[in-house]
Amino acid sequence: MIEELLPQTVVSVEAFGDEGVDAPLYPEEEALVARAVAKRRREFTAVRSCARRAMVKLGVPAGPVLPGERGAPVWPDGVAGSMTHCRGYCAAALVRAADLASLGIDAEPHAPLPEGVLPAVALPQEAERIVRLAGELPSVHWDRLLFSAKESVYKAWFPLTGKWLDFLEADLDLFPDPGEQGRGGFRATLLVPGPRVGGRVVDHFTGRWIADSGLIATAIAVPHS
Repeated sequence: MIEELLPQTVVSVEAFGDEGVDAPLYPEEEALVARAVAKRRREFTAVRSCARRAMVKLGVPAGPVLPGERGAPVWPDGVAGSMTHCRGYCAAALVRAADLASLGIDAEPHAPLPEGVLPAVALPQEAERIVRLAGELPSVHWDRLLFSAKESVYKAWFPLTGKWLDFLEADLDLFPDPGEQGRGGFRATLLVPGPRVGGRVVDHFTGRWIADSGLIATAIAVPHS
């Protein structure tokens, strides 16, 4: 799923079900989940198994993936990447830092958001668009898609800024591909000063989404210019 959403310069690895949940961890990683509940440990392990397989595909030595500032994964020098996991699915996407400035990916169950969540993550104009989109294409859970896209925005934003970005600090416009039921794109307009990338100030991100096999996945690739 994730591979469909990203440029060819990006390598991605995904796992479904219990794949990778028993993969070995590096001692530094093991220390982080030594007291974690079983669900947390399984997710932590499976997504890092994806990340290491992606490192090998990219041609860099596999190694531990440790959380850095605000929990963002720390990648090898010269590598940019992103990880995601939800129930029954996880994925990692990596790219040479010379090819892209940043990446953000997210996956969520294709189901409505829990009650009360949407007002906390959606601007009034976004909520209005979701109502319209739900009337036009009810097969997509647009509220969950909005949430996922905003997660991808944050994951693409943070490596470029080192700063927090609130859900309400980006205005997302979601749209389906013409003639497609479960694919489309989005534009995220930043409502706060954006990062400088390749000599320009970034004021928006663009991304892609897919809804398939009970999942929603979103991805953003930020070019250097």
